[in-house]
Amino acid sequence: MVDYTRIRLHGFNNLTKSLSFNIYDVCYAKTEAQRRAYIEYIDEEYNAERLTEILTNVAEIIGANVLNVARQDYDPQGASVTILISEGPVSPEEAEESAEARPGPLPDDVVAHLDKSHITVHTYPEMHPDKGVSTFRADIDVSTCGVISPLTALNYLIHSFDSDIVTMDYRVRGFTRDVEGHKHFIDHEINSIQNYLSEDTKERYQTLDVNVYQENIFHTKMILREFDLDNYLFGESSADLDEEEANNIRRHLRREMMEIFAGRNLPANQEV
Repeated sequence: MVDYTRIRLHGFNNLTKSLSFNIYDVCYAKTEAQRRAYIEYIDEEYNAERLTEILTNVAEIIGANVLNVARQDYDPQGASVTILISEGPVSPEEAEESAEARPGPLPDDVVAHLDKSHITVHTYPEMHPDKGVSTFRADIDVSTCGVISPLTALNYLIHSFDSDIVTMDYRVRGFTRDVEGHKHFIDHEINSIQNYLSEDTKERYQTLDVNVYQENIFHTKMILREFDLDNYLFGESSADLDEEEANNIRRHLRREMMEIFAGRNLPANQEV
């Protein structure tokens, strides 16, 4: 095993580490008024100001300096935020910690230091016109250069959104050279994004990995293990529904979630 923290580099660490992080929140809103209220709620809960706060905390967690912030709320719905970041001084102890696979902090435990490239988020609220299923998607990209890694912000991001399904892609690109001229195409040990997930996250979600180790490409997707109908109803509760209607809603919601998790439409006659 290579001890990456002891390699003396020739110049700057030119590796680019990119984390693409998509979260999905699924909801059932039966009436047109409930669907409008759900979109308004999502737009308020995850407006550009709130998203800027989340991404600024991400920058602090991974250890970066914020250079510029651009944000926009859209009409009729959705928001985008882009933050340019740059890397600051990193001590040998911090470099060693960033090379280890360990869970990062949760939302109530934000630590600091930041640096290079960018962080972006875009939101996509949408609804089904017939079946009452509404889905909120947030796409987040964290790209860094140097020794800092976006993976340390994973747990904070997962806990910052009400996520039913999470898909994550992590890739290390480029190379850096040591003082003897040897190329290094990765500067930390990793065999799965799950190495960086907290135990409570792994307990809450069913996970699936698809990794291409020789290309330094890692993919993990997660779906909640528990399904409580009241967590998905907007504007009413399961106590207001008869058993047949409740079961139909469960099937619609579960199908929506399984299709998002699978990344394809399931056959109409397939049970989920």
